[in-house]
Amino acid sequence: MKITIISYDNWGLNEHLKNTLVQKGHTVHYINFFDFKHKYSNFQSKLYNFILKNLFNKNIKNVYYGNEILKKLAENNEIQDVILTIKGDFIDTKSILEFKKFTKKSIAFFNDSITRCPKIKQVIPAFDEVYSFEKKDCKKYNLNFITNWIYPIQVGNTKKEQFEVYNISSKDKRSVLLSKIARILKGNKINYKIIIFDKKNRNHDPNLEYTQKQIPLAQVNENLHNAQILLDINRIGQNGLTFRVFESIGLEKKLITTNADIKNYDFYNPNNILIIDEKRPNLTLDFFKTEYEKISEMVFKKYTLEEWINQVFH
Repeated sequence: MKITIISYDNWGLNEHLKNTLVQKGHTVHYINFFDFKHKYSNFQSKLYNFILKNLFNKNIKNVYYGNEILKKLAENNEIQDVILTIKGDFIDTKSILEFKKFTKKSIAFFNDSITRCPKIKQVIPAFDEVYSFEKKDCKKYNLNFITNWIYPIQVGNTKKEQFEVYNISSKDKRSVLLSKIARILKGNKINYKIIIFDKKNRNHDPNLEYTQKQIPLAQVNENLHNAQILLDINRIGQNGLTFRVFESIGLEKKLITTNADIKNYDFYNPNNILIIDEKRPNLTLDFFKTEYEKISEMVFKKYTLEEWINQVFH
């Protein structure tokens, strides 16, 4: 098949999707519009965009992304069997509709919730087929449910820094809870590494690590490999499972998460997964004393990237 992936991939995770499709014999064109850098020509244009966003729910940056993507599609000059768009709510609807000029089928995958990203609702009708990891959105808007995937994590042979608990997150509302958890871990003398990506360098908690630079996926993978337990804090209004969940399954690591819906999945095992309350994040210390219990090969395979591809590119 001829496939184009259009994605806002700030962490580099969708490179695995591209590479696996190529390994399966598909011809893949990859457009990562995270690399497109929009610049306002002056203060007036920035103010104008602020007014558009707040009064008319329109964003100049989304139009810019759409136009640049359409240029790339035209340059490719081949009708695709499938165009898969990830994070299509970052693109204006008019441009998404024009994607259909370049493909037999236009598909979307959203690993955000409509509660958190309401623009998703606007662009859904522009696609031929839509997948989401959010169960309630699938039910309400008649979308196809699919989770994120287990991706192949390449790591070195030597383990360097060792820690019991690991998390990396962007600076947002979750940071308050991460601070609480860091204090609890420190108080119980549990070694941890919690990194906050904050390019604006705002208020810092001495119990957390901060970085203004995007950490390469290879380094993130190394940290995941060196941790005993992964920490997952889901965003408010989101029940879909993050990549951290599937990293824990792929690496056979235990997981601490605030996502209570995880208990409804077939891989859930309370020995492996500790669900904590956001308001009272009490950590059961016995959880740290037991080893990870392997899940069945059949269940593991169900969440691999290969199976994800089989479902979406059918």
